[in-house]
Amino acid sequence: MSPPATSAAGPAGPQGPPPAVTVIVGEEELLAERAVAAVIAASTSGDRGDGGRQAGDVHDVPAAELVPGALASLTSPSLFGGGCVVVIRSAQDAGKEVADELARYVAAPSPDVVMVVTHAGGQKGKSLLTALTSGNARVINCPKITRPADRMEFARAELRRAGRRADEGGLRALLDAVGSDLREIAAACSQLAADTEGTIDRAVVTRYYRGRAEASGFTVADHAVEGRLGEALEQLRWALATGVPPVLITSALAQGVRLLGQVGSAPRSRPSAALAAEVGAPPWKINRVRQQLRGWAPEGVASALQAVAEADAQVKGEAASPGYALERAVRRIVACRSGPRAA
Repeated sequence: MSPPATSAAGPAGPQGPPPAVTVIVGEEELLAERAVAAVIAASTSGDRGDGGRQAGDVHDVPAAELVPGALASLTSPSLFGGGCVVVIRSAQDAGKEVADELARYVAAPSPDVVMVVTHAGGQKGKSLLTALTSGNARVINCPKITRPADRMEFARAELRRAGRRADEGGLRALLDAVGSDLREIAAACSQLAADTEGTIDRAVVTRYYRGRAEASGFTVADHAVEGRLGEALEQLRWALATGVPPVLITSALAQGVRLLGQVGSAPRSRPSAALAAEVGAPPWKINRVRQQLRGWAPEGVASALQAVAEADAQVKGEAASPGYALERAVRRIVACRSGPRAA
């Protein structure tokens, strides 16, 4: 029977002595890289704890570059004794013969080799993934983190790892400031932990980023759907001036308007937590959107979505000035708040 799969254990990856084979599955590259690094560190810094020798050499190769027979060479015993670590990246890209060799090796691994195989998951190379995970290999799942609540939890864990604490407002401001990329979130947490003191709250993040946290696409979207035209335009211009990509602003506008439709069509009595799980947003965001819905009619939401769709196309190449396209979209969204008419 296969051992149970686990998620990457916090920011540092899995802990403990590594087994003969570890399979890391998922598209979240940062977590996958950390999991690989943790296995290598555990293999090269002490006894594996399973009777195998401590690894010395580390061989790290993309599966696409392996030719038939190369795997046997990588995993063969060294003339000088000692084990090794073999990392096979992106196993979904392996050719058929190499995939067959990997499957056979995992079924009967060498006691002196620690093998780590990464696989993106999905349909490509699915039969190989099944073979890799059906034996005694340890499986670590690193799925793409897409939910805002999960990104907040990741940031909280990063700061906790650095011995720091952030409140909810600080975490939201941090994500507003740096976006959704996990690498940027991790880097921002490291910088904040090193350069600030005390609890990391919204004021700390705002001071650190000198206004960037208040000039994100999500702030522009919040002001627009709340009908605050002047503030929305001011934040839009500041966001563009500080380097926020226009495509991220249209994405935030689309998310803001789309949430109006999703939350507005749900029964008011439905708990925020249940609705949050359905639409992929944190409960605090559901509560905020319910407040933002005042003044919106279904026809207005539909027209606002159309305005955002047009702006998205213009920002991606149909307009000479992305800034003008975004400003026009913001004006139309605010105008739609009291009815379906566009500005």
